[in-house]
Amino acid sequence: MSVVHRYRIEAVNPAAHRYGVRLTIAEPDPDGQAVTMPAWIPGSYKIRDFAKHVISVSAQSAGRSVEIVKTDKQTWQAGRCDGELTIYAEIFAHDDSVRGAHLDLTHAYFNGPCVFFSVVGQEDRTCELEIVPPEHTDDWRVATSMRRKNAEPYGFGVYESADYDELIDHPVEIGPLTIGEFEAAGIPHAIAIRGKTRADMKRLCSDLETLCTWQQGFLGTPDDLDRYLFLLNAPGKGYGGLEHRWSSSNVCSRDHLPRRGEHEVSNSYRTFLGLVSHEYFHLWNVKRLKPAAFTPFDLSAESPTTLLWVFEGITSYYDDLALRRAGLIDDKSYFELIGKTITRVLRTPGRKHQSVADSSFDAWTKFYQPDANSPNRVVSYYAKGSLIALALDLKIRAETGGAHSLDAVMRACWQKWGNGNGGMPETGFEQVCAEVTGLDLQDFFDAAIRGTGELPLQAMLASHGVTQCLRRETSKGDAGGKPAAKSKPDALTLGVRIAERDGRLVFADVENDGPAEAAGVSPGDVAVALDGLALTPGNYDQRLRRYRKGDKLELVVFRGDELLTTQVRLDYGEESTCYLEIDTDADDNAAMLRDLWLNGA
Repeated sequence: MSVVHRYRIEAVNPAAHRYGVRLTIAEPDPDGQAVTMPAWIPGSYKIRDFAKHVISVSAQSAGRSVEIVKTDKQTWQAGRCDGELTIYAEIFAHDDSVRGAHLDLTHAYFNGPCVFFSVVGQEDRTCELEIVPPEHTDDWRVATSMRRKNAEPYGFGVYESADYDELIDHPVEIGPLTIGEFEAAGIPHAIAIRGKTRADMKRLCSDLETLCTWQQGFLGTPDDLDRYLFLLNAPGKGYGGLEHRWSSSNVCSRDHLPRRGEHEVSNSYRTFLGLVSHEYFHLWNVKRLKPAAFTPFDLSAESPTTLLWVFEGITSYYDDLALRRAGLIDDKSYFELIGKTITRVLRTPGRKHQSVADSSFDAWTKFYQPDANSPNRVVSYYAKGSLIALALDLKIRAETGGAHSLDAVMRACWQKWGNGNGGMPETGFEQVCAEVTGLDLQDFFDAAIRGTGELPLQAMLASHGVTQCLRRETSKGDAGGKPAAKSKPDALTLGVRIAERDGRLVFADVENDGPAEAAGVSPGDVAVALDGLALTPGNYDQRLRRYRKGDKLELVVFRGDELLTTQVRLDYGEESTCYLEIDTDADDNAAMLRDLWLNGA
C-alpha cells in the first residue's frame, strides 16, 4: 500500500475565523523534515504569501514534541524524529474571495494553498483529507470536486487526491447550500450555491447543461474529466471566478441568477453566464493546456510568461462566443458584448503604452497590483487579449475564405499540448497558427501582441458584414455596446474615473493629458464643488450637463485634509464608445463568413 499524507481540517473557532489543520507524515526525513506553503495560487498571478495567515505551528513524533522553526517566509523545518511526524497549525481565515479561505459562524470555505502545507521532497505522495463537521451545524453540507474516500455525497469525512498538486486544486465550500445536479456530455455536473437566493434552479441547470455540452464538443472532453462542480457564492454584490481542474469557484450577485417565471436572458443573467462560461473554458485553456512556464507550477515564486493573453484573452473571447453558439444569446446580444469590450479597451489609455505580451509578463507586479497610474500605463491582457483573438479569428477566416479559423488553431494546440502533453513554448501559439492556416501572420502578431497600436477590428468586422461604430459617451454609466439614446447628448468630461467612498465623490484615476490633470488634480482628491456648487456621486452627470465645451470653471477639492481650488476647462472625451451593427448591404461572401463565425463552422 502506498504511503499517504494525511490531512485533517476543522473549524476550531469560527467566530475568530480560525482553522486547525493537522498534517501527518508517515515517512518524514529522519534528519528533519521541511514543510512549506505556496506563495500564490494558480490562476491568480500575484504573490499572496499565504503563510502570513499561519498563527502557530507545532510538531510531534512518537508522543513527544519536536522542535519546528521557520526558515524563510513560507517554510518550516522540523527537527530529527523517529517514525511518523505530525504537524499542527492554526490558520486565520477571513478572505472571502475565490482565492482565499474564510470561516465564520455561517459557513466555511478554503482553497488548499491557503491552509495546507506541502511536504518538501514528497509532493508526489497521495493525500487524504478528513473534513471535520463543526458543532451545531446539522444542515451544513460539503461541496468539493475532491474524490470521496469515506464520505457520503456532500458529506463530512475523508476525501483523497493523487498528490499535493491535486489536493490544492479542489476548493471546498461548507454550509447550508443549495445544490443542483445535471449531466453534460454524459458527465455528472453540479452547482452548489451559498447565499440566500430564489433562483430558478431548473432553468439554471438546463442552461449550464447546454453551455457545458457545447464547450465539450468544441475541444473534446479531457481524458480525466469525470465530474465537475460549479461553486457559487451569491451575495448582494460581487463578481469573480477562479478555475480548477474539476471545478470552479465563482462569485456573482444573487440578483444575476435567473428568477422563477422569467424566460428571457436578462443583462444580469448574461453576466453570470459569461462568468461561468469563462471558468469552464479554462478546463482546457490553462488547466490542461498551459504555458511551459507553468509546467510544473513553481508556487514559491513568480513564474512570468508572455502568454497570459493566450490563456486569459482567448478564453475571454470564447466565453461570450460560446453563449452565442450554444444558443443562449442571440446575435444582437453578442454584438453588444463585443461593443462593450471594445469600449473598455479604447477607454484605457494604457493600451498606447503597454503591449499584451508585456502586460502578461508583468502581471505579477502591475496588472494584479494596480496603482493610481495603472489606467494610463497598463492594458488588460483579458480585454485586449480577447479583441486580439477576435481580430485573429476574423483575419484567418477572411484570408482563407472560411477554410480555417481560430477554432482550428485552438484544436491543434489542444492536440499538441493538452491533456498533460507538456507546456506551450513562448512562441508555440504563433507557430501553430502558421502551421494550421498556412498564412504569414508575423506582422499581425508583432503589431497586435508586441505592439501598442490599434487593432484592425474595423476592417476585420467589415469583412464579415459587421460595422463598427464609435461615438462619445453620454454618462459615467455608459458602457457602450448600443447606440446612444436620442435624449442623451454627448457628455462633457473632466478626464477622470470617479468613485464613491464614504458618500464622497473621489477622483480615483486621472487621465493623462485630460482636463483634470491639466488643472493639477491628483488621484485620490475628493471633489467638493464645481462652479460654486457641491459635487456628489449622485449629481456628477447632471452638473456637467449644465455647461458647454470650453467652459472654464472653479473646481474645489480636498487633498488629504487641505482644501485646494483650481480652474478646469471642460471638454468632450474621445469617440471611444463602440457599438456594432449588421451591414445590411454586405455582399454574399461577407454574410457567409459572418454565418460561419457566429455558428462555429
